[in-house]
Amino acid sequence: MADHETLLRLAAFLRSNAAIADKVSIAQAYAPAQLLAGAARVGDDCAAIPDGDGFLLFAAEGMLESFVAADPWFAGYSAVMVNLSDVASMGGRPMAVVDVLWSSDTEISGEIWKGMSAASRAYNVPIVGGHTTRTKSGSTFLAAAVLGKASNLITSFDAQPGDDLLMAVDLRGSFRGDKPFWNASVNAPPERLWGDLALLPELAENGWCLAGKDISNGGIVGTLAMLLECSGVGAELWLDRLPQPAGVEREKWLISFPSYGYLLSVKPEFSKHVTALFHERDIACAAVGKITGSPSLTLVYGKSRLEFASADCGGHWRPSWIRDHFKDV
Repeated sequence: MADHETLLRLAAFLRSNAAIADKVSIAQAYAPAQLLAGAARVGDDCAAIPDGDGFLLFAAEGMLESFVAADPWFAGYSAVMVNLSDVASMGGRPMAVVDVLWSSDTEISGEIWKGMSAASRAYNVPIVGGHTTRTKSGSTFLAAAVLGKASNLITSFDAQPGDDLLMAVDLRGSFRGDKPFWNASVNAPPERLWGDLALLPELAENGWCLAGKDISNGGIVGTLAMLLECSGVGAELWLDRLPQPAGVEREKWLISFPSYGYLLSVKPEFSKHVTALFHERDIACAAVGKITGSPSLTLVYGKSRLEFASADCGGHWRPSWIRDHFKDV
């Protein structure tokens, strides 16, 4: 009964989170882009462009206007950091950053530049150019893009039924203010940041991981839903086995966006190699579920299960939000 009640409580909390609902149904946002993409697969964290015996990776992110206004230094830092994470999540090594900044406030734009420069130095990836516009609107808008290179790819399209679902996350941090952002980056030694990002291309180059995503807005559940939709598979997610910082409520952790966090779909024979690689650098890594052939995302807590989202006949995902699927096993 305790497992039953805990799972219902967690599911109700996740149901109420707008970012998770948006991620579960994100294919609706992809639809116009898919019409223009041709043969390109829409849904990966970067565009992968064949280049010789490898790939160029091209990632871009825009920062929310409210985030930029509230914390311009950290918005600048994050514009670089999240793009670097996207490149790493696809098995790549970042090479260079460009930015796009629109602002009428020199003080705010100065703080943004300080944050971007701090991240550039910390991760040893240069800012090589971009575009700055002075406006009269009073609003500030920020985006950045990163170019990287990969020998082998980790994609959103290659998770297979039977794979172990691993979560790797740096727990050596703290929340930044009252936001669900787990910051394990700003105060970390640069050499640790470089080395930790390099683990992802090492996984790809060793052939130990073919599919995964970095955990982003929408947290663990929202990120997993995107991975499952792209790969056309389902999963069980074991909520009681997630690596988690001490003293942090499980609900808040489930919707958190860690500065270093990845969901990886890994063949069982490689799971011990992957977890050992992260553990060698003091990064938490554990099996938190299984990839399945069923077109559904099932939350599991102890002996209890609940279908949380499922794919329709067209392969597009939707929230289930239905308690009738609940059952004890």
